[in-house]
Amino acid sequence: MKKIILSAIVGLTVATSAIATDATPVFAKADKLKFSGTHYLGFNSKSVDGGDSTGNFEMRRNYFQVKAYVLNDPKSYLRVTLDSTYSNSTADGEGHANTYVKYAYIYLDEVLPSTGMEFGMVHHPWIDYEEHQGWWMRSISKVFVEASESSHLTNSADLGFNLKTKTPYFTSELGMFNGEGYHGTNDNSGANGEHIGAGLSAEWRLTGSILGNGEKKRKALKDSYFDVSFFGQYNMDNSKNADATGEEYTYVWYGIHTVYNTPNFLVSAQYVSSENDLDNDSNYNGEGYSLNGTYRFGAKKQYSVLARYDIWESENTTSKVSQETNNAIYGVAFEQNKNVKWLLSGQTYTAKDARNYKGSATSDWNSAMLTAEVHW
Repeated sequence: MKKIILSAIVGLTVATSAIATDATPVFAKADKLKFSGTHYLGFNSKSVDGGDSTGNFEMRRNYFQVKAYVLNDPKSYLRVTLDSTYSNSTADGEGHANTYVKYAYIYLDEVLPSTGMEFGMVHHPWIDYEEHQGWWMRSISKVFVEASESSHLTNSADLGFNLKTKTPYFTSELGMFNGEGYHGTNDNSGANGEHIGAGLSAEWRLTGSILGNGEKKRKALKDSYFDVSFFGQYNMDNSKNADATGEEYTYVWYGIHTVYNTPNFLVSAQYVSSENDLDNDSNYNGEGYSLNGTYRFGAKKQYSVLARYDIWESENTTSKVSQETNNAIYGVAFEQNKNVKWLLSGQTYTAKDARNYKGSATSDWNSAMLTAEVHW
């Protein structure tokens, strides 16, 4: 009897184990699928012009990504990235979590020596580089050229192509894009309703990797590197840059950036200048600087102290009136493991009678944020 009971228990255990460990099959007309996700979840308390603070929970980024390896080359793939964001103001007056396509491109490896190409809804040449080399704290703020409280000259993705070169001592990205970004339109209408087609945007990043290792995927806590970059874009007849009649104008911006990183610390600095062909407009017209640094400590360098300071001075091309904004970010971070990082940060923005990107008067404000940054 004992043998029968023991056999039954063993059989049930084996059956249960088989059920628990069996994988659910995934079917696709591709050699391999790779799934990943990036999530920035947090709480933000903000005070405007010294008034009472208001607090809100936030879903700042919620990426779900799949790569389908559809070619014989194991380094070429199709990538689609969905981004879910939450908006408090919608057409029906209610808040909604919206999902849209952030990236959707095919990557072809070695189309030229040491060079691959993204084609579709792709990365702009600069922002992705800075987020993974010079400013590792994207969960609390966008980079200098994208943040609305700084220069706000471009965004991270657009329709077009991007040639990406990697060698030990030199890397680059060169591309042609619609120019308005992944949430813009590439056309416009004149005062009489006639269609005015927008131009394209030529964009670039040229980087010298002084210490080498430019061809590898770097890790901030393990690798040392020293880079110097020249980057920018020539944005022709941009539909976001139009006068009252709907006629579009060209703007050009460029920057110089340097970063030095070791497992113990990072220091980075950049200068950016922008010129707009549209008169009487301070948008896309100005110059500024950004400095940031991170000091890491702990047995695994899992703790860090961070700081960043941005200055952007825009100028009305007709009145010659300058308008300056100052943006300071500071905080501490704890990397719990390779998947989860926690950040406690503050931000101080001083408008100095400036106007923001859309032309409305801005106010001074302070904020404090708690952020959970998750990668899988």
